[in-house]
Amino acid sequence: MTKLSDIPWEPSEPEQPDTPATPGKIKPKLNHPPRRVSDKKRWRWARERAVQALYQQLLNSTSDDLLDAQFMEDPFMLKVDLNLFRRIVRGVSAHERELDRSFVELLDRPLAELDPIEHAILRLGAFELIHSPEIPRAVVINEAVEMAKLYGASESHRYINGVLDRLADRVRIHEPRRS
Repeated sequence: MTKLSDIPWEPSEPEQPDTPATPGKIKPKLNHPPRRVSDKKRWRWARERAVQALYQQLLNSTSDDLLDAQFMEDPFMLKVDLNLFRRIVRGVSAHERELDRSFVELLDRPLAELDPIEHAILRLGAFELIHSPEIPRAVVINEAVEMAKLYGASESHRYINGVLDRLADRVRIHEPRRS
């Protein structure tokens, strides 16, 4: 009978004495290329960063070019859809008065009393509803609601949903509501 000690054993990886071993942890082998991030995630991240930029712009009147430069310093921006990020930030900046007018009648308070993060999210949603007809209304509203859940007050997502849903009824009259 063969004993376990008689079987020749070779480690699969050469030992690296200068690297301390962590007990209980196994090093993963990375023999495959890193997975590509889905477009949906890249779009979500672009909208998240756009909300942050629009919020900053509301508070500090920061120019589009300066915002772009500041956000490009973050290495995470390599993972987002930069075209969508820039399209939203520059588009909202170019149309901010028109966007505010599009939803001001739908608010339950004066625009000046609107929370800045809600204002930024409503501008983003209004921009996509009005200027991005290729994005379904349900997607636009859902993405804005998700931004409100991440960055807004506890019930702001309901408020955002209501305002953008009524706005979509006005600006997307030929696109049916999702049942």
